[in-house]
Amino acid sequence: MRFYFVTIALFALALSLASASDPDPVQDFCVALDDPKSAVFVNGKFCKDPKLAKAEDFSFKGLDIPGNTNNRVGSNVTTVNVDQIPGLNTLGISIVRIDYAPNGENPPHTHPRGTEILVVLEGTLYVGFVTSNPENRFFSKVLNKGDVFVFPIGLIHFQFNVGKTNAVAFAALSSQNPGVITIADAVFGSNPPINPDVLAKAFQLDQKVVENLQKVFKKNGN
Repeated sequence: MRFYFVTIALFALALSLASASDPDPVQDFCVALDDPKSAVFVNGKFCKDPKLAKAEDFSFKGLDIPGNTNNRVGSNVTTVNVDQIPGLNTLGISIVRIDYAPNGENPPHTHPRGTEILVVLEGTLYVGFVTSNPENRFFSKVLNKGDVFVFPIGLIHFQFNVGKTNAVAFAALSSQNPGVITIADAVFGSNPPINPDVLAKAFQLDQKVVENLQKVFKKNGN
C-alpha cells in the first residue's frame, strides 16, 4: 500500500512539472506589453487588456526587404518574434527571413527553445544539422527553390549558399522567442572570455590559435 501511494505521488509530481514547464494559453491571445500597469505577466511578457488589442498587435511589415549581407559571414537574419509582433506572446511561433550572399552562410548555431522549418525562396543552399552525443550523426542536403528542411530543437545546424547568386529563405520556429546561440561567437567571443586553456584542451588547439580566435570574435562580435 505504501508503495502504491509513493508511486501515485511521483506520477503527480511528474505531471505537475510537465504542465508547469510551458503551459498552453488559456485565452485567445495575450498581446505583450512592456508596461506592467494593469497587466498580467505571462511567458515573460505583460499582457494587454484584450479589449484594447488591435490589428497592429498581430502584424509586421518589412520581410520583403532584403537584409544587409555585407558582414564577415555573408548573411543576414531578419527576426520576427514576440518583440516585433506583441500578439505572438503565448502562441509558440515566430518567423525569420534569411538573406545569403554568394558563399555566405548562417553559421553553425542552435535554437534552445524551438524547432525550425526552413523553405528556400531563391538560390541554392547546403544545409545540415548534427545530432547529440554520443552519435553526433550529420544530416545534410542541398536545397533549391521551393525545398523545405527541418532542424530539430536544440541541435547545431547551419545553411551555406553554394550558388553563384544571392539566396533567400524563410523559416518558422516553434517558439515566440526561440533564442539563438551561434557556436563560434559563444565559444570564442564570450564576455568575459573563456580561459584559453579550457578551449585549447577542448578543441585540441594550440593556445595561441585560441587566443587569436578570441581576438577575432571579440572584435567582430562584442
